[in-house]
Amino acid sequence: MDQPKDADLSAVAALDEPTRRRLYDHVARQPEAVSRDDAAEALGLARQTAAFHLDRLAEESLLEVRYERRSGRSGPGAGRPAKLYRRSAKQVTVSLPERRYDIAGRLLAQALEESEATGEPARAALHRKAHELGEQMATDGGAPVLDLLERYGFEPQSDGDAIVLANCPFHTLSREHTETVCGMNLHLLRGLLDGLHDTGLHARLAPTPGHCCVRLEQAA
Repeated sequence: MDQPKDADLSAVAALDEPTRRRLYDHVARQPEAVSRDDAAEALGLARQTAAFHLDRLAEESLLEVRYERRSGRSGPGAGRPAKLYRRSAKQVTVSLPERRYDIAGRLLAQALEESEATGEPARAALHRKAHELGEQMATDGGAPVLDLLERYGFEPQSDGDAIVLANCPFHTLSREHTETVCGMNLHLLRGLLDGLHDTGLHARLAPTPGHCCVRLEQAA
């Protein structure tokens, strides 16, 4: 499992604790950063309990921390700065099996914008942008093809000399817009293979029940 996915799972696990979730929801709803005393008073908790859970949320990057003197004074006698918490910009997404609708959405938006700007047919622009993204994915840490396919949620499995993909990261979209999404996926994976060079594999459409629509086979 890759590190971003591990981090998301850890963050979700942190929110599974009821008191911690209440604290996160409370801080997230406030227009200004919240101190430990504020949070403890609002939720009827001991200050030590609030501090423990707030710091755990900060460790998971779900909350941001800053220090500020609430009195507005500075210098000697102004007192110690208070530790304040506010919701971070971190977004947590966990789905099982893994879905990557963010990739599909980005590619579809890019294709539409380029089509409007240049007059290129939208489907051709989508295939081109998907191929370009696949090539970029291939440079991700120099990982081998199976590791990259696993990283992006395809759940690759060996089938003799071929590779079948047990999961479609764009499952719901592919069911509702099969031709568009499967074509995008095909060019994404072709770009991935082209970016890796010399894998000996070729991507082709081969939809079968319970699998991704693309199959990777030995090139002729």
